[in-house]
Amino acid sequence: SLVCLSVASERTLQTPTNYFILSLAAADLLLALLVLPLFVYSEVHGGEWLLSPRLCDALMAMDVMLCTASIFNLCAISVDRFVAVTVPLSYGRQGRRQLLLIGATWLLSAAVAAPVLFGLNDVRGRDPAVCRLEDRDYVVYSSVCSFFLPCPLMLLLYWATFRGLRRWGAARRAKLHAQVPRRPSGPGPPPLPELPGGPRDSLPRALDCADPAPGLPGDPCSEDCAALDAIPEGALPPHARRRRRAKITSRERKAMRVLPVVVGAFLVCWTPFFVVHITRALCPACAVPPRLVSAVTWLGYVNSALNPVIYTVFNAEFRTVFRKALNLGC
Repeated sequence: SLVCLSVASERTLQTPTNYFILSLAAADLLLALLVLPLFVYSEVHGGEWLLSPRLCDALMAMDVMLCTASIFNLCAISVDRFVAVTVPLSYGRQGRRQLLLIGATWLLSAAVAAPVLFGLNDVRGRDPAVCRLEDRDYVVYSSVCSFFLPCPLMLLLYWATFRGLRRWGAARRAKLHAQVPRRPSGPGPPPLPELPGGPRDSLPRALDCADPAPGLPGDPCSEDCAALDAIPEGALPPHARRRRRAKITSRERKAMRVLPVVVGAFLVCWTPFFVVHITRALCPACAVPPRLVSAVTWLGYVNSALNPVIYTVFNAEFRTVFRKALNLGC
């Protein structure tokens, strides 16, 4: 709830990456409100389902859709970050692309879960005292669509993104170290605008600056980059305006640092569940203890509680807004 409130109310948090975090938080919140209470009710009664089969089918569909929405949102974030690093000029001009990508994640998640609502769970000999997915083929299908296909894609995109950021940072530092200040002699173009708090000579150096990559050492030109951002758009040369538009903002960089932590927590929490889940479907004769099934299921649900904690620990802007909201509440 705090994540949703923070992004909705604070203009500084309304960035493309944080819209994906907002969508992910919405999936976590809906899971907590619509799915977990019924699972707790079933656990309290020793795993026996005492409610109607139709409600069980709705529960299974919501569970599949919201868990799928979580990982699809993480996959969409990795696509967004990859585009931001590899095609920064295009990224700055595609304001609606993020919203379309978020909409696509929810539509695909609903499509994966829809067969359960359309009667797929109504099989002969169904035990009304057990609430589960009855069709083994669907279990395999949903596991592949929700986890075993998106996760490798997501990890590959993040690997390519951070590899590109490291190359970008290394090339920029090498260029800065090799750069020799030159003063033109004779007639030339009109003098460049004065930098706030510094001489004009620091502007060309600032024009070559880009935001440092996450995980890389700080760049010595960061102050000049900040000074470049302070110059009005009309006072900059055309190539400087293009560079400014192509830059990934500092807020987005901070958000990028927390995303791998979110992805890692997701994989640690959900991988055991999907491995056990698909093993039971492919090997009906394999003995899987009910306590193991319950443990890996709740380990997956714990991920929905971890995400907001991760944001507060690793993202200073979220932490500041959370503190402000909690102080107002007190």
